[in-house]
Amino acid sequence: MQKIFDNADSALSGLLFDGMTIAAGGFGLCGIPENLIAAIRKAGTKDLTFASNNAGVDGFGLGVLLESRQVKKMISSYVGENAEFMRQYLSGELELEFCPQGTLAERMRAGGAGIPGFYTQTGVGTVIAEGKEHKDFDGKTYILERGIVADLSIVKAWKADTTGNLVFRKTARNFNPPAASCGKICVAEVEEIVPVGSLDPDHIHLPGIYVHRLIQGQHEKRIEQRTVRKREAV
Repeated sequence: MQKIFDNADSALSGLLFDGMTIAAGGFGLCGIPENLIAAIRKAGTKDLTFASNNAGVDGFGLGVLLESRQVKKMISSYVGENAEFMRQYLSGELELEFCPQGTLAERMRAGGAGIPGFYTQTGVGTVIAEGKEHKDFDGKTYILERGIVADLSIVKAWKADTTGNLVFRKTARNFNPPAASCGKICVAEVEEIVPVGSLDPDHIHLPGIYVHRLIQGQHEKRIEQRTVRKREAV
């Protein structure tokens, strides 16, 4: 199968439709599929549900899709650093499903593994547990969480070979592997594509069987919060 496409627009061709659910990798601005996000904005697809740890920042990452009003609902664990996100949510323009960070990662992983649901103690006794099935195991209460199966996954990796095997760079791995696995179709953008056999099999983080389409892109790698020490007097 030919997986390599020339650009993000062509890689998403035929995959986008209004009202779809998209799982997006990334944590803050680290390891986000920025080229694919830009292509979704350009396509104008609307009423989107995104399963993503957060929604980028104002003007970057998933924040650009909030600004263009293409997102109907977010399934997220952290919603700080984005004033437009807060404004839309508080004004009732944006639906929000809060999900604890570990639970969100496991919901994606479970969906990718064909597991429809699992029980966890995380969220018991809080608003997270409202409306969910409760069950006791060994004298402790757990709640049922459903696995996430998205119509599309968009992820960002460091390297790929031509069959779609992916290698992530340190903390940029974050939510990308579980997000990639839970989509019916996965499109990945990478910094470098290498020939088959160039990657050490033991260093591959995500097998190419999960990746359907692939692009090589340019990435800004913006720093979300730049913190430096004051220069010391010499």
